[in-house]
Amino acid sequence: MMQLYWGSASPFVRKVMATAHELGVQDSIRQLDSAAHPVQRDKRIAVFNPLAKVPAAMTEDGTVLYDSRVICEYLDAKARGGLFPASGPLRWTALRRQALADGVLDAALLIRYERLARPEPQQWSVWIEAQSAKMTDGLDAMAADVPTADRVDIGTISYGCALGWLDFRFPDLNWRDGRSALAEWQAEFDQRPAMAATRPSA
Repeated sequence: MMQLYWGSASPFVRKVMATAHELGVQDSIRQLDSAAHPVQRDKRIAVFNPLAKVPAAMTEDGTVLYDSRVICEYLDAKARGGLFPASGPLRWTALRRQALADGVLDAALLIRYERLARPEPQQWSVWIEAQSAKMTDGLDAMAADVPTADRVDIGTISYGCALGWLDFRFPDLNWRDGRSALAEWQAEFDQRPAMAATRPSA
């Protein structure tokens, strides 16, 4: 079995597990407990990933894989699932959407880490504002590039995981305001079995 350092709240772990569920290979993954933290590094994870970040995986033959983009593509290639389309417009669109969703998450995580890891007097408001602007611009770009309802690939999985994590960690953000088409898409996509099975938890 593939071994995967896992965290129930990580949107990047969710992307891996949602991909596995879409491919029907979730039972071939052994989830390993971890405690990823931006300051207090979990040395268990570092056995697979020297950055000590999740997700980090080891395949049956001992190959280590990180991060979520690499693990998802590995799973898709092994299962021949087609979540990473072959070269052409569909592939570039899917990869661009994945990069955009991951970028929104990166900015959101930097805000969360600033608030979580620093004492309040040391938190930098300018930094938080700058990352918030990236999130807003990224969400606007997602709203201008809403997938079709029947599209399921690494791009749409990434969109769904990013938006779901914002609901989970930033409930007051109200990202749906002014982005009704994206909100409607997310509400429908989030009902897919793979998304329902992988919703984040504290």
